[in-house]
Amino acid sequence: MGSKRTPEEQWRQTLVEGNHTLRGMQRVMRRLPSSPRCKLCHNPFAGLGGRVVGLAGFRPSRKNPNLCARCCDTLPPGGIEVDVAILFADVRGSTSIGERESAATFAQRMNRFYKVATDVLVRHDAIVDKLIGDEVMALFLPGIAGAEYRRRSVEAARALIGAVGFGSPEGPWLQVGASVNAGIAYVGNVGDAVVDFTALGDPVNVAARMQGSAAAGEVLVADDTYPSLGEDFADSERRTLTLRGHDRPVTALVLHP
Repeated sequence: MGSKRTPEEQWRQTLVEGNHTLRGMQRVMRRLPSSPRCKLCHNPFAGLGGRVVGLAGFRPSRKNPNLCARCCDTLPPGGIEVDVAILFADVRGSTSIGERESAATFAQRMNRFYKVATDVLVRHDAIVDKLIGDEVMALFLPGIAGAEYRRRSVEAARALIGAVGFGSPEGPWLQVGASVNAGIAYVGNVGDAVVDFTALGDPVNVAARMQGSAAAGEVLVADDTYPSLGEDFADSERRTLTLRGHDRPVTALVLHP
């Protein structure tokens, strides 16, 4: 009792076993407007909510503006290898959309996508890893999303596709495809002068490549991930994917909202 935990033990508590303080903060913070948010505790950086929690020190970190100063400063160096589910979602035809629309209109459309994606992912206890260009990357970890983190990742992907209008009477207002893969990756702080909390490894690369094979309105779920869904989608379509830079084909379950 009273012994100081090693960095690895701290990471394991946060990412695998579950940090109750962090999860409690997430439940409170996600009720406050507005995005962008801290990757980990979900505290808002903008709007009224951002101004209120900023008074308590929950401001963007100088080392990583995607984390609040409190989370960034309390996370130890390094990280650990852990089973993680990775979600990628990408806007189809964004280049041609940008050519047809004014820069301001295109930015407004993409900001709407970022907001919708963030709201869906935060609601499913994801870590919103990146919002880059026309793409979203999110992580689902047992210590944060719970024991059903793999299933939660698939539920989030389907909810995100539905949130842009697929499966609705009105139809989609944006063409988006998504993918989910899971496996052992290195998760933690990467970088020196500028620190980024992210995941690295083959499961991340596979998820990114799979996303490029998903048609608009589809969610591709890797074959070693969909057993966690049970028998709910046993009769769904399977597709064999040949991925660039990957030696073996990947069999994927094809889902829709």
